[in-house]
Amino acid sequence: MAFFKNAKQPLGIFLYNIRLSTCSRHGYSTWATKGTSFAQSTDTKASKTAYLYWVSRRFNSQAASSAEQMSLIKQLRERTSAPIKDVKASLVDCNWDIEAAQKELRKRGKVLAMKKSSRTATEGLLALAQNEGKAAVIELNCETDFVARNEIFEYLALALAKKALFVQNSSQQIPGVFSFGPECLEDLKLNLDHPKISGETTIQNAVTEVAAMMGENIKLRRGVVMSTSSHGVVSAYLHRCPRPGLGRIAGILSLEVENEISQLDALQKVGSELAMHIVAAKPLFLTKEGVTSDVLNNEREILKSQAISTGKSLMAIEKMVDGRLRKYFEEVVFMEQKYFLNDSLSIKTILDNVSKEVGSPVKIGNFFRMEVGEGIQSQKASRSAEPVAQAV
Repeated sequence: MAFFKNAKQPLGIFLYNIRLSTCSRHGYSTWATKGTSFAQSTDTKASKTAYLYWVSRRFNSQAASSAEQMSLIKQLRERTSAPIKDVKASLVDCNWDIEAAQKELRKRGKVLAMKKSSRTATEGLLALAQNEGKAAVIELNCETDFVARNEIFEYLALALAKKALFVQNSSQQIPGVFSFGPECLEDLKLNLDHPKISGETTIQNAVTEVAAMMGENIKLRRGVVMSTSSHGVVSAYLHRCPRPGLGRIAGILSLEVENEISQLDALQKVGSELAMHIVAAKPLFLTKEGVTSDVLNNEREILKSQAISTGKSLMAIEKMVDGRLRKYFEEVVFMEQKYFLNDSLSIKTILDNVSKEVGSPVKIGNFFRMEVGEGIQSQKASRSAEPVAQAV
């Protein structure tokens, strides 16, 4: 009961009383007792006042120190965007020297980033960059969609896309299209201008730096650059776009014109609509002739086994297979598909209409569809380029 009684007193008085009782047990006391002179009582009051002042100063200085520490943690967190537990640990190790802690945090983050490089990164963003007659799309992966929404991650993705525009197609695999892996960009110089990551560095180092900041595995996975003739256009569409130039699904194609035209706006409008169609309809091939024999034979076998299970005659089975094969072409071949916004129109019809409008034959040169994380599990050990559809 005595403890709870004392608990109601101010902390300074409570500690002061404990100190006095301790002194009393040792045979001396500063309390003014009966018969004590007025001078002694005055000294006691002064001593009590001085002790309370000392207690107050001590607790206030501790509070100030704690506030300074929180301020340093906040400042370093804003500078680096590193996890708060790592920020605090670095400051403690460096005796709360923020400059030294920042250097230590970068070193520690890079080491951890290398350790995390084997972890699967299936989230991320696609970034698009365009100039006259050319477009580039890159895929930058991370482990969580939370990091994919971070402004530093977005900034890096856009910077990589702009750099990809200057990648040259040395192999000439497909005219007008170059699909590449991260090795084509890793050693290139990148000049960054962001409050939290700036200066000239290689792309590989920039990716590692951002991975250290985010505390996740971050990888530049792949990219594609598409160009067209001087008379054509390259159009692209990004789906689920958090800000201009970024998205999770991309459709890109080139429209080629035989002769120089003046109605470039009409061509660009159709190109944008067809890029959107690529994202929605997921074509795999440009023309029926472009369907590979392996794919065609495999699909024919599947359709034939399904038809045989109906128990119909061999002639009927063949007709069923041919009919279903035509349906398959309408699903996966770009030029055979129905326009996704108006199924009364085919892609062929749309191209015929724009050809009449611009006064010159228009055809699709190449197209490409890319989605964040697609095929990562099956291609984990492979760094080969993604297949690109092309005109035949």
